[in-house]
Amino acid sequence: MTEQATKIFDRLEQDHDKHRKLLDQIEATTGDSDGRNCLFEELTKELKGHAAAEEQALYSTMMRKPATTDDTRHSVAEHHEIDEMLNDLAATDKSSSAWLQKFKDFAHRYRHHIEEEEEDHFPDFEDHIDDEDARFMAKVFERRKQAEKAEAEVTPLALEDAKS
Repeated sequence: MTEQATKIFDRLEQDHDKHRKLLDQIEATTGDSDGRNCLFEELTKELKGHAAAEEQALYSTMMRKPATTDDTRHSVAEHHEIDEMLNDLAATDKSSSAWLQKFKDFAHRYRHHIEEEEEDHFPDFEDHIDDEDARFMAKVFERRKQAEKAEAEVTPLALEDAKS
C-alpha cells in the first residue's frame, strides 16, 4: 500500500468518525427540538456531501478495476438506500416515536455500511490503487465534498412515496 492510498482512506475514515459522533448526538436528543433538527440537518448535509464526493473520487476509480467492480456497485447502491432513508426521516414527524425508531434503524444501517467500507472494501481497494489514483482521489474528494455539501438539502420524501 502506498502512502498516498493510506491518506485517502484515512481522510474518508475521518468523515466516518464525524458521522458516528453526529449519530450518537442525535440519538441523545428528544422530540422535535431545535437540537435534533440542527443535528439532523448537519448529518444530512454531511452524508450527502460525503457520499457524492466518495462516489466521484473513490468509486469512479474503483469501478474501472475489474477486481473491485462488485464491491463498488454494492457500496454505491447502499449510498442510494441511505439517501432514501434520510429523505424518509426528514418526512417523518420528529416528535413521534416512529421517527426515533426509524432513526435507530437508519443509524444501524449506516454504521454497518461504513464498517463494511473500512474493514472490507478499503483494505481490498488499496491493493488496486497506485499513487496517481490516490492523488486524483484525494484532490477530487476534497473539492467535491465542499461543493456537494454546500448544495445538499434536507429533502423530505417518505419511502412509500419514493417507490411509486
